[in-house]
Amino acid sequence: MADCNQTLFLGASEVIPGGVNTSLRRIVPPLVFARAQGAIITDVEGREYLDYHAAFGPVLLGHNFEAVNQRVRDAMQRLDLVGVGVTDLEIALARKICAHVPSAEKVLFCNSGSEATYQAIRLARAVTGRKKIIKFQGCYHGWHDAVALNVISPAEKLGRQDLLSAGSLPEVTNATIVCRFNDLDDVERAIRENPGEIAAIILEPIPHNIGCVLPKPGFLEGLRELTRWHGILLIFDEVVTGFRHHLGGYQKICGVIPDLTTLGKSMANGYPIAALCGRRELMDRFNTHPEGDVFFAGTYNGHPIGCAAALATLEVLETQPVHEHIFRLGERMRSGLQEIVERLGIRATVAGFGSIFVLYFMEGPIESYEDLLRNDSERFLAYRRKLIERGIFELPLNLKRNHISFSHTEAQIEHSLQVAEDVLRELSVSGSGA
Repeated sequence: MADCNQTLFLGASEVIPGGVNTSLRRIVPPLVFARAQGAIITDVEGREYLDYHAAFGPVLLGHNFEAVNQRVRDAMQRLDLVGVGVTDLEIALARKICAHVPSAEKVLFCNSGSEATYQAIRLARAVTGRKKIIKFQGCYHGWHDAVALNVISPAEKLGRQDLLSAGSLPEVTNATIVCRFNDLDDVERAIRENPGEIAAIILEPIPHNIGCVLPKPGFLEGLRELTRWHGILLIFDEVVTGFRHHLGGYQKICGVIPDLTTLGKSMANGYPIAALCGRRELMDRFNTHPEGDVFFAGTYNGHPIGCAAALATLEVLETQPVHEHIFRLGERMRSGLQEIVERLGIRATVAGFGSIFVLYFMEGPIESYEDLLRNDSERFLAYRRKLIERGIFELPLNLKRNHISFSHTEAQIEHSLQVAEDVLRELSVSGSGA
C-alpha cells in the first residue's frame, strides 16, 4: 500500500538523512505519523497509539489542546514576525515566568533548550572570567560542544571524555569536567583540582534524560553551598522539570534557588519556545540591555506563536488542576507497575516523579548514571516494542522516560497497566524478560 509506514519511511530516507530530523527519532519499528489528539497519536496506516512519549515531554496538556491552539490562532490573526522592538505577548509571558519561577528576576526567550543552555554557559563565563564548567554524567543539556559529551556512555567510557559528535572542538570539550550525580565529594574534588577555574555547574535537578534519578537529600543544597563559597554560578536546566513538575519548576519544590534557569519543553505544550532566566544583575549582562556585553540574538526569539502558546499553557496550569491530575495518574501508574513486577517475580525497578515514570529492568538503588549500567537494555527495548505492537507508545530507546499528560484518563492508565502486565508475562514465559 502507498501510505504504509515502511514505504513512506523509505521515501523519507531518500530526501532526509536517515529519514528523520532528530537522531533519536529513528526507531524500530519505523513509524510515520499523520495525526495527534489528546493522548492519542495516529500513524499513516490509521493505527492509534496511547502516547506516553509526548515528544520527549513538552506535550503537557495533551496533543492539539484547544485552549492553546485557540490562543495561537488569535495571535496569528493580528501578529506575525515583526523582528524589532517587543510584542505585548513577550512582555506578558516574561511577567508570568517571573511571577512563578523563584530564580527568575528577568527572562530572555529563544527557541530551544540547547540555545538556552548555550547562552547560560556563555553568560557564566563572562560574569566569572573563568573558562571551565562542571556537568554530570548522564545529564543532557543540548547539542553544543560544551555539553555534548558523557550522556549515555558505555561503561568503558566512564571517567573520561565520551563525545556525542565528531567535529567537536577539543578546546571547548576539554573545558568541561564531568562529575557523578549525587556525589558531592566528587564535585568538591573537581573544584579543588581546578582552583578558581570553574565558571558554572550545570545540571538537571532530576536527571530525566536517563529516566528518573532523584537527587539525594542534601545534594542540591550542597551544590548551592559549594557554588556560593567558590564564586561559581549554579545553573538548573529545567527544560524538562520546569512547569511539568510545578509552575515554579523543581526549584520551587526542592527550595534550592539557582543563579540561572533554562526552561523549554512544557512551557508551550509542544510549540517551539525556550527561555533563560535568572538574577537581574546577571541577565543585564546580555547586550539586549544597553550596558550589556554578552551577545544575545535570534530572529525567531520571542516569536508570537510560541509566546501565545506558552501564555495559554501557563494559564491552564494556573486555573485547572493539571498537576493534581497528572501526579495522581503518575502515582497510579508507578504503583501499578510495581505491583505487577512483584507479583510476576520480575527483576525490575519502577522510578519516576510526578507525571513521569520508567520501568528499569534492574534492581535498585539508583543514585547515579553508573547504577543504570545494570539495566537490561535488551529487555527494556523488547518490552517497549511489544507495548507498541499493542497500541501503547513508549519510546523504544534505552533509559528514556515516559510522560503522562492532562488529557490522559484513569481508564487509559488502567488499560496501559493491563497491557503492561500481559507483555511482561509474555516476556517472562519466553525467557526474554524475567
